Amino acid sequence: MSAVLSALHDAAGVLRIRPFAGPLGAEVFGLDLAQPLSRSDFLQLHAAHLEHHVLVFRDLRITPAQQVAFSRLFGPLQIHVLRNFQLADNPEVLIVSNIVEDGKPIGLGDAGHFWHSDLSYKETPSLGSMLHAQELPLDGGDTLFANMHLAYDTLPVALKNTVSGLRAEHSYLKQYAELQRRSPWRPNLTQAQIDEVAPVVHPVVRTHPETGRKALFVSEHFTTRIVGLPADESAALLDELFQHSVKPEHIYRHQWQPHDMVFWDNRSLMHLAAGCPAEQRRKLYRTTIEGDVPF
Repeated sequence: MSAVLSALHDAAGVLRIRPFAGPLGAEVFGLDLAQPLSRSDFLQLHAAHLEHHVLVFRDLRITPAQQVAFSRLFGPLQIHVLRNFQLADNPEVLIVSNIVEDGKPIGLGDAGHFWHSDLSYKETPSLGSMLHAQELPLDGGDTLFANMHLAYDTLPVALKNTVSGLRAEHSYLKQYAELQRRSPWRPNLTQAQIDEVAPVVHPVVRTHPETGRKALFVSEHFTTRIVGLPADESAALLDELFQHSVKPEHIYRHQWQPHDMVFWDNRSLMHLAAGCPAEQRRKLYRTTIEGDVPF
């Protein structure tokens, strides 16, 4: 990130950050990506992202190229394995949409059906994701975020001791067949795609590389098992952790407004798409920033 800072100028920042009442999240006002981002503004955004885990930019009217450029300020971008849902001119952008045109889906319509942290199934999971609203339904379409630092902090002492030092397997394929049965958005994967998302093993409790805070790092979407435990014990422990993680007191529910862009920290959170009526159009553009190997 030092190279990014050196490239930014030192004009005075004009951003305002307003934290939400609740377990996470803040609104950002005064960001104009049509203008060069100042060094002070970048530092303010970075600090707010670490503190609040979710930043909501209201009425942000930007192009996909501007979203890509802004995302890159925080790190290299990762490209989703389902490349049929890329934007043609900006392959770093994944189209998240339930829209079907000429009998074919234009985007990944069932993204976020299960609680998860983006790309936890990779050796270097995502640092964070940016999701920019293009078309929104009249009903539903909310996104829920669960604070996994709070989830860890509030574990009973005995359970906290149990998970200390444990490691878990993450696999992109865990729920894939189930999602294929539910919707038209999941194509059969080629062998090359399957090889690209081979299972990985990460700590059950990860340490945030920038803040040092501990967080649970398991999800119902991608975590298959606890390494070294019998299958029944692994399943019971994972279920207990999943249920604890998504208690109401850990959650912020984002109700989308036109042109919102939401930037969340995948090292600190899980998220879930609440869904909307199938006949109501929903389309958003997602960029995903590469993170570090969890420890």
